[in-house]
Amino acid sequence: MFRDTVKNLLDEGLNQREDLFLVDFDVLADNAIKIVIDGDNGVLVEDCMFISRAIEHNLDREEQDFSLEVLSAGATSPLINKRQYKKNIGRTLSVKTTDNENVEGTLTEVDDEKILLEWKTREPKPVGKGKVTVKKQAELSFDSISKAQVVIKF
Repeated sequence: MFRDTVKNLLDEGLNQREDLFLVDFDVLADNAIKIVIDGDNGVLVEDCMFISRAIEHNLDREEQDFSLEVLSAGATSPLINKRQYKKNIGRTLSVKTTDNENVEGTLTEVDDEKILLEWKTREPKPVGKGKVTVKKQAELSFDSISKAQVVIKF
């Protein structure tokens, strides 16, 4: 019951801010509410405060004791929501597939079913000695991705 009330308030808050979306939501046994959000243009502290207020101001602490934590998805957090992929086009991703294959490349395309990664590699020349740079790509369906993260480069 409490979880449903919190979820409804969260949904109402997110409906008011269409640039924000839910990444994770949990209510633990001791009524500790944990919410992770992301945004098409990133997340500011004010965005977390907006979602926090949308929930906290509509719950009665006299009726139910709770704690509330609203966080933004971190830069190294795994990508969960398809909208997170779209906002990271042009960045390097490290993807582990359900076949335990690891692919790292630049995210160039995203649609409702799949992503496209591109990268360059050095391979032996077909004829003669030496190596040549070859452009490769992998098309991965969302069903085949077990984990994906943005690679932070300095």
